[in-house]
Amino acid sequence: MPYGPGAMGVIFALGIAGIFAVLLALFIAALFLWLAAKLIGIRDASIGKAMVAILGGGLLAVIIGAIAGTLLGPLGPILAFVINIWVIKVVFNTDWLRAFLAWLFSGIIVVLVAGILVLLGLFTIGALSSL
Repeated sequence: MPYGPGAMGVIFALGIAGIFAVLLALFIAALFLWLAAKLIGIRDASIGKAMVAILGGGLLAVIIGAIAGTLLGPLGPILAFVINIWVIKVVFNTDWLRAFLAWLFSGIIVVLVAGILVLLGLFTIGALSSL
C-alpha cells in the first residue's frame, strides 16, 4: 500500500526540509550581497538588510517582471533588473552606482566561491544542473 499512515509524516518532513533549504539559500545569498556591499563601501550594510534586499528584490522583480513582460514584452526582464537594483539601493540607503556594483560584485563572489569549491573537490559543476 503506497499511501500508509506514515506518508503524511514523510510529506511533512519534506516540507520542513524545503523550508530550511530556502532559508539557508536566502542566508547564503544575503551573505554574498553583504560582503559585496562591504567591499563597495556601503556603511549601512548588514546581513539582515541583505536578506531583506535579496527576498524583497527577488519577489518584486518576479512580480513586476511578469506583469511588465506580459504587457511590454522584452522590456519585462529589463524592468525586473532595474527593480532589483532599486530595492538594493533603498534597503542599503545608497546610490544607484553602489547598488549596481554591490549586485555585480555579489555575482562575482558567487562565481569565485563556486570555482574555489570546485578546485577543492567539494563541489561539482554538475550539481548546478539541479538548480
